[in-house]
Amino acid sequence: MEALASGAQRIAPAIQFRILASIPAAQSCETPIKSLILTDSEDSKRGFTLMSMTKNNIINNAKFDSSGLIPAVVQDAATREVLTVAYMNEESLRLTLEKGETYFWSRSRKTLWHKGETSGNTQKVCAVSLDCDSDAVLVEVEPRGPACHTGAYSCFGVESGFGGTIQELYALVEERRRKRPAGSYTTKLFEDGIDQIVKKLGEEAVETVIAAKNDSSERIVEETSDLLYHLIVTLVAKGVSLEEIKSELVKRHQAGHKQ
Repeated sequence: MEALASGAQRIAPAIQFRILASIPAAQSCETPIKSLILTDSEDSKRGFTLMSMTKNNIINNAKFDSSGLIPAVVQDAATREVLTVAYMNEESLRLTLEKGETYFWSRSRKTLWHKGETSGNTQKVCAVSLDCDSDAVLVEVEPRGPACHTGAYSCFGVESGFGGTIQELYALVEERRRKRPAGSYTTKLFEDGIDQIVKKLGEEAVETVIAAKNDSSERIVEETSDLLYHLIVTLVAKGVSLEEIKSELVKRHQAGHKQ
């Protein structure tokens, strides 16, 4: 990433390499962005041409420094928040593209590391892009837990916002469904089956209605939180992703503007 001279404006022709379709289908995001060649007027004004690339194209065009490394900015694909900045060598970049999860090079330990290998907080890759100078890489991910070793959502102290919180809860519930840890209420719901899950959902919906009619705002917040949790459990049990819900809401929003 080259620094620009103070006050100068540079709009130089550049190629931004982006790979979206070559991530393994089983591990890619729920609704992967389509590969495309983008040459609309707004992007042209900014000096960018967006091209669909293969894994080898990304690796061959990446400009590694004298130590064989390239900085990697990891971004939450949904919230657009920056989660962390790390370094990749050619091998870790290749593994990231091939495996659909993030791999980095540890400069302190001089070794390759797979994010979440021990903690379970992996990052599902949605897209990988090189910047305009090809000397930095952007990795858009769906986080499966905190990005920071401190347990924080981001290494930069930013919060995920309401949408990110819902995503984190969905990821946690999905993990409970897979691992079924003993003593977990969520595990019990999944083991009891869909009938019990929707029964609880209905109970929480009724309690939310009663709270809205009779109780304080504090009680409404508590009951709404319970309702959202049980709704997410229901979605996970039925295999419905948040991306599907988002797509439906966007479609309705767009339809509303046309009316």
